[in-house]
Amino acid sequence: MRVNNKNIYRTAIIISFIALNALLLFGLSKVLGYLNSGAERSDMLHLEKETITTYLPKVNWSSLDNPGRKMEQQALKEIEKDYLFSWYVKNNALKANTTEGIADFYTDSARVNLFKLVDYNKANKISIEGTTIEHNPAIDFYSADGQIVVFTDRNIVEYQKIYQDKKLINTVTDTASYKVMMLLEDGFWRIRHIKRMPPETVVHDSIKPHKLFEVKGDSIMNDGKAYLIKGINYYPKNSAWDMYGDKFSTDTIRADFDIIANAKLNTVRIFVPYEDFGKADVQEDRLDKLGQVLDLAEEKNLAVIVTLFDFYSDYTPQNWTLTHRHAEKIVETFKNHNAILAWDLKNEPDLDFKNRDKDNVTGWLQTLLPLIKKWDPNNLVTIGWSNPHDAVLLQDKVDFVSYHYYLNPNHFLDKYDALKVQTNKPVVLQEFGVSSYRGFWSWFGKGENGQAEYHKKMQAVFKEKQLAFLSWTLYDFPAVPNNVAGKWPWIKNKQKKFGFLDEHGKPKPSFLHISN
Repeated sequence: MRVNNKNIYRTAIIISFIALNALLLFGLSKVLGYLNSGAERSDMLHLEKETITTYLPKVNWSSLDNPGRKMEQQALKEIEKDYLFSWYVKNNALKANTTEGIADFYTDSARVNLFKLVDYNKANKISIEGTTIEHNPAIDFYSADGQIVVFTDRNIVEYQKIYQDKKLINTVTDTASYKVMMLLEDGFWRIRHIKRMPPETVVHDSIKPHKLFEVKGDSIMNDGKAYLIKGINYYPKNSAWDMYGDKFSTDTIRADFDIIANAKLNTVRIFVPYEDFGKADVQEDRLDKLGQVLDLAEEKNLAVIVTLFDFYSDYTPQNWTLTHRHAEKIVETFKNHNAILAWDLKNEPDLDFKNRDKDNVTGWLQTLLPLIKKWDPNNLVTIGWSNPHDAVLLQDKVDFVSYHYYLNPNHFLDKYDALKVQTNKPVVLQEFGVSSYRGFWSWFGKGENGQAEYHKKMQAVFKEKQLAFLSWTLYDFPAVPNNVAGKWPWIKNKQKKFGFLDEHGKPKPSFLHISN
């Protein structure tokens, strides 16, 4: 028995010794492998994840012809990735006044000026928050050994906000071209030389787009005839603010569009939630559902205003390119759909001025507007401002001016007239309405009869003055999410009762005045 125990102990010791040595050898091989190959730069700086979530400028390679070797697609992909990383690292360096990452994407000589600029800015308490919008490179030379590439990046649009001692001192939108030389070192492409040049003149083909809807003077035209918007903001009753989720039903939407069309309305306004659609990586199932909604609207002869970026509120420049990829995917997918009347870039962006920085909000809108026009030259664009005072902002960039009005109807015409003298664009009242809620949280609410009187008065003005309108909204909602109206019951209960139909689908007295 003792002999057996000794053999067991001896065997256990030998096995443990062998296992320990195996683990030591495995660990040593991993360390040697890491030292021999070098760490992946994107892993060290978390850049791969960061660029996917914060930086996706559009890259358009216009030419790959060169006098050296043929450009391989895999090599081009690596060059593009490291080139964009170099811009990302540079922008981060100028914002935080840090040199982190610069050495990984710029050679010794190229990084000298960047280091000097960072030191100067740090000494003078200057920081620069910036991003690029689009890159248009064309290969000039690719060496036979695949170690050197030279290209010209034409007409890069750069946006910068310059701060000194944490105070904004200037905002710059600039366009320039760059001659770039990159070297392949240790398996990575680094900037060896980058020279700024004036932007180049680009001649576009003079193709006149066909516009189903267009603006002439202060009128919106449809196929050559004046089109007066008489519409409504739309969510299905049981999936308000979640129109494309699990409760999505074409039968429900078709029946609702029948109600709208039979009420002598001609336009619906719908909303595309940014996060629900996948942010920069727009989900195909959401695109398919949006397409079905547009098809149903066309079937019922309803024009559609599509409001983008619902529930989006981060306007910092470093995230702009993500929103560009989101909008580009949606707009280019549906730009030729016959139901589209206009793209509404954002619902009530002025409500974010205080907490999200007005310059960031307006800068984002100004940058996005021409891109929407570029992706879709056929359809109109607008912005849904929360009040008539802010509606004149960026009016020179939009096709028609949109605003919301939830104040006293007796003052409506005065506010409208004051807005109209400030613009020669068509003006659309994009949201208006009043809640019929009267109860514990609002003893002096309008009630259903008061709501009906409100709409009767407003429709009389619209008919007399021939004004465009979209009311809020078709249904009373059984539930309103907290992220829409907050958690306070006196607010949420009012928000539930703006409809012309109650939550059971029964017409309220106001339904008689849904249109003029």
